[in-house]
Amino acid sequence: MKYQFILFFSVVLLIHGSVNYYIALRGYQAIELYPMLRPYFVALMIFLSVAFFAGRLLENCCYTFFTDALIWMGSFWFAAMLYFFLFILIADILRLLDGWFSFLPGWLAPCSPRTKFILFQAAVTFIAAILAAGYFNARHPRIRQLEIGIPKNKGGAPLTIAIMSDIHLGTIIGNARFEKMVQQVNASQPDIILLPGDILDEDLKPVLRQDTGAWLLKLQSRLGVYGVTGNHEYIGGVNPACDYLEHHHIRMLRDTVVLVDNRFYLAGREDRSSRSFAGIQRKPLADILHGIDRSYPLLLMDHQPLELDEAIEAGADLQVSGHTHNGQLWPLNYITDLIYEISHGYLNKNGTHIYVSCGIGTWGPPIRIGNRPEIVLIRLVFTGN
Repeated sequence: MKYQFILFFSVVLLIHGSVNYYIALRGYQAIELYPMLRPYFVALMIFLSVAFFAGRLLENCCYTFFTDALIWMGSFWFAAMLYFFLFILIADILRLLDGWFSFLPGWLAPCSPRTKFILFQAAVTFIAAILAAGYFNARHPRIRQLEIGIPKNKGGAPLTIAIMSDIHLGTIIGNARFEKMVQQVNASQPDIILLPGDILDEDLKPVLRQDTGAWLLKLQSRLGVYGVTGNHEYIGGVNPACDYLEHHHIRMLRDTVVLVDNRFYLAGREDRSSRSFAGIQRKPLADILHGIDRSYPLLLMDHQPLELDEAIEAGADLQVSGHTHNGQLWPLNYITDLIYEISHGYLNKNGTHIYVSCGIGTWGPPIRIGNRPEIVLIRLVFTGN
């Protein structure tokens, strides 16, 4: 497992380094008109390329404002890096095609040093505006509401479920941000609150330092707050993460099922990354549900919305998931659409209701472009057979 972890991050660092080199090379060429700027540009590119990783490493030995600043700057750069890469790639493809078909206007082909610099300035301005809009969007989650009927009368009166997926509490999602989330959820007066994974980010230290648990304790619902593990709980150390959450009144369902209020079953699965990061094979869903009374409604939390047919075969009435962030940054949503049967929203598949939340937090860049973070309110109506 250790070698898989090393291999994964080696590939990530190789891609990260290659993309940054490509951006740096084209940027260096774009400021040909002002050679005195080039050393500063190179230094800036090196700094931005390593800022996030340096911040993560340094916070292990000395968690300070400086490490926070490095992580924030590096996180913003991840988003900027994506859009600079796309901008430059499109420009290079157009130049290549122009070499064959000669369709670009004369002032663009070939570019003079002044034109290159103007295009460089335009790209920086445009991308900065996109990032600012994405940051504002990420800080203003919406309430997504839907009503679902389940034909099992043992559920009793309608049930309001509040779902907060992928919060990623830590350096980027701190107390000020989480306080607003808690207030929004509590204002909806849910019967139960579900947290389907990635409640914490990789490192528990920022959560401890900020005492974020004080705000976890303020989540209010009549039937309690339940969570499951996500891949980020495993990246940061699953047992300390779960112990912390349990200590702050989040009941973690780790391949277990409980009967809630003598009205419905709630099952929670270990995240499927448990095998990669901890060598733990999660239980088959059929084993988790063995012996339950099938006349009761069955709700299921599974962080990653993969292999949905397993939930259907097990007779789940509702599955809630997260993980995808719906790509978080356009156009990455097209990639998540290819990976998952449903990467965001509602699906009724053979009578099993499935909702995949795009999440309320962010990972990496504190930015959302092309989708909006959400708190999901599902009203379950039990109609009887």
